[in-house]
Amino acid sequence: MARSSIQTYIKDNTALYVFVGVLFVMGVIFGALMVNALSMEQQQDLSRFVGSFVSSIETGGDTQQRETFFQVFGMHMKWIMLIWLLGISVIGLPLILILDFLKGVMVGFTVGYLVGEMSWKGMLFALVSVAPQNLIIIPALMIASVSGIAFSMYMVRNRIMQKRGALAEPFMSYSALTLGISALLLGISLFEAYVSPVLMRWVTPMLG
Repeated sequence: MARSSIQTYIKDNTALYVFVGVLFVMGVIFGALMVNALSMEQQQDLSRFVGSFVSSIETGGDTQQRETFFQVFGMHMKWIMLIWLLGISVIGLPLILILDFLKGVMVGFTVGYLVGEMSWKGMLFALVSVAPQNLIIIPALMIASVSGIAFSMYMVRNRIMQKRGALAEPFMSYSALTLGISALLLGISLFEAYVSPVLMRWVTPMLG
């Protein structure tokens, strides 16, 4: 039964996943292109920021790791809760798509800048600092986004058909999925706070 429900869900939402995926990729491309539009002063400011960030990684301790965890988890929760809230509001559908595009821009800009600034060393740094957690975060946000869009569209159809009480079960399923993704992001936040710095400290001597 569960397998059948999953297959039905995927079949019904394939077009949405493709659309959200394409939108995210467009964001990544746009973010990477933004790097070339930076002025010399902006590039210098970013270089100083990256240098300061690398230095903080090398000297970071348990206190900094705890602070990083709360900051990262708080950021992920704000993002996922915003998607959830937009999903239960009919007018929030286009804003969910904008969030997906912006997430792509953030990833594309970060990787594009590191590679443009440090060449293969930047790619290596991106592989340990950006790629691992985003392999989980991006699919999780895409699932949350598609679920939010699907629920928002369902609400529109439900209101047009005037069916009272028909929203309860879809709403509970949507909220349960959001809670599950939140738990996943909790684990990812722990990885970002306690494992990623170790990987980055291993790589930073190679950055020269």
